[in-house]
Amino acid sequence: MSSLDSFFESVKLPSIPEVAHALIKTLNNPEVSFIELRNIIAQDPALCAKLLRLANSAQFGLPRGVGTLDDAMAMVGLSKIRTLSLGTYMDGAFPALPGLNRNDYWKNSMACAGYAQWLADCLHMDTQQAWLTGMMLRLGELLIGQVEPKTLLEIEKLPHLPGSRWEREKRLVGFTEGQITAELARRWNFPMQIVQALQRSAAPLTEQAFSRLGAVVHLAALLADTPYTGPDMLDSLPLDVVDSFQTDVQWRTAKFPLVDSFIDITAP
Repeated sequence: MSSLDSFFESVKLPSIPEVAHALIKTLNNPEVSFIELRNIIAQDPALCAKLLRLANSAQFGLPRGVGTLDDAMAMVGLSKIRTLSLGTYMDGAFPALPGLNRNDYWKNSMACAGYAQWLADCLHMDTQQAWLTGMMLRLGELLIGQVEPKTLLEIEKLPHLPGSRWEREKRLVGFTEGQITAELARRWNFPMQIVQALQRSAAPLTEQAFSRLGAVVHLAALLADTPYTGPDMLDSLPLDVVDSFQTDVQWRTAKFPLVDSFIDITAP
């Protein structure tokens, strides 16, 4: 396709509730208060119930159970509750597609989000912004499947080597999933930092302006696609992207995360 605009002319833009749009607006407001955020989320009882289930799951390891939205927000944290809420809405905005294993898809997306959060923490960046950006990365592939179902089947052909999906998307569609997701995020009015990170996620060093968050998501996606697990995975990461952070990244001294420890927003 010649442009993202022409691609999106063929797309039925996924709809998300007004609560989600209100939450997106708060991403641009670092001073959002507990009460403001609680009042937004409280408008959606189903979301509140899902957040309580997540907060009480073993993945959070809270010292005691939580029974109210206020308790969940206080113990889990405002930023994490907001990003989990948006992640839940993203999950519900896209229907299942033939040729794409939904469980594998979201498992990979949650791994990308988890690794992005861990890497951001190592780099003293906003961990929840990294989690949300990593979780969203592959949404563009779902739009490809909506517009060109046969192309999605070709993209999903094995082997799934780290980075190979981006190469197939670029060859078959003209854009990577990240570039498509970036345009979706722009139309949904996400912060420009997230939009730019998604745009540059497949090739963070070839753009005019370097996106630190884009480089984090790039590395996280490669880790999520790596078939083995453990700290040795770090040795497979591209050194030029690692070096682009221009800092001593203490990955070796940080506890490497287990995939099983990542939050699963799709859990019932």
